[in-house]
Amino acid sequence: MSKRDRAARAKDAAEDAASAVDELDVSDAPDGSDMGADGSDKGADGSNKGADGSGDTSTKAAADNELRPSGKRSGRARRSASAPGTSDDDTASEGGTAVAVKERKKKKTSSAESRNPFVRIWVFLQQVVAELKKVIWPTQREMITYTVAVLVFVVVVTAFVFGIDLGFAKGVLWLFG
Repeated sequence: MSKRDRAARAKDAAEDAASAVDELDVSDAPDGSDMGADGSDKGADGSNKGADGSGDTSTKAAADNELRPSGKRSGRARRSASAPGTSDDDTASEGGTAVAVKERKKKKTSSAESRNPFVRIWVFLQQVVAELKKVIWPTQREMITYTVAVLVFVVVVTAFVFGIDLGFAKGVLWLFG
């Protein structure tokens, strides 16, 4: 876990704790005043009003923060969701993400499956063709570029190995020669 991830996690934890304290302070207000826990004015609907009296600023910021993707998928949520005996509520309580997990279909072993080797080879070839249709083939220009790059690399490495071999041969002849 990088320093940036740790800092973001600590910031989120601090914000969650502060919002929990704010909720407790607002609900425990003895006189029912329209002042929030932070001293900001509350509107008639109980929403925070900014200095200009416009909209709910803290709710907008929290909504923007929740909608912003983190850029990472949680492997723990995927594993815990597929583990036996866990439910979606368990995953949400562990801090998992809302990544959909597709369950794998179990392979049905039936007597209808052919044991004929020619049928199996035919099915295999059909699957090969289906996979080759999924491949993104390089364009002619990309193919030429890749071929030239490989040939240049092979020439450079061959020259390097030839130079080392020649140097060792001269060194051995000079040393034992």
